[in-house]
Amino acid sequence: MELKAIVIDDEPLAVNVLKNYIEQIKDLHLVRTFSNAIEASTYVQANQVDIIFLDIDMPILGGLDFLESLKVKPMVVITSAHEEYALKSYELEVIDYLVKPIPFPRFLKAINRIIGLKHPKGEPNHVSSEKAYIFVKVDKKKLQKIHLNDILVIESLKDYIRIKTKTDKFIIHRTLGSFTDELPSDRFLRIHRSFTVALDKVDAVEGNSLEVDGMRYTIGRSYIEAVKSRILEDLL
Repeated sequence: MELKAIVIDDEPLAVNVLKNYIEQIKDLHLVRTFSNAIEASTYVQANQVDIIFLDIDMPILGGLDFLESLKVKPMVVITSAHEEYALKSYELEVIDYLVKPIPFPRFLKAINRIIGLKHPKGEPNHVSSEKAYIFVKVDKKKLQKIHLNDILVIESLKDYIRIKTKTDKFIIHRTLGSFTDELPSDRFLRIHRSFTVALDKVDAVEGNSLEVDGMRYTIGRSYIEAVKSRILEDLL
């Protein structure tokens, strides 16, 4: 069964990101986008909507005020740059709270949760790995699109990480742990407190290190067993 979604956000870039993400999801259809909650309120009252992707900080009528005004509430996913509204939003029974910039794996996790609630016995949703990508914030105004297939290694730089792809390197303000948690666990593996690698990009393993794209990376002591179970058993 197809799920009908709308996006309510006054930021065109944020709307485009969600549009692109929704296009990757089977049985999820974006029917309308709104730049303000007032127009959206009229539409929701007159049409079937299964999911609302809702920004909070909007002119005239804010997202939470809009949410409180609804008599019949579809499933709501908050998409906001502000973490401080999370508690209040959950009091209004939202399904999930996504903090911008929203990585695709985190978006997919929210969608799979919704599908599980809508269709508890249904088939899991599948996204083409060839089309899967994330957006990362590389400066105050720019969101950079990175295809997951292009990522080779993610390296910790204290409060920042360096994402190395086949052609570029991007430095963003994230921790390696939180970023790795949002990547598909069947495709990426943390091998050291300072490194996460793409499993399909591992070219060789020798002793306590592995090679990716001609570079050698040390496998940490506390990660060696996990690496052996995921990589070494297939190579030996």
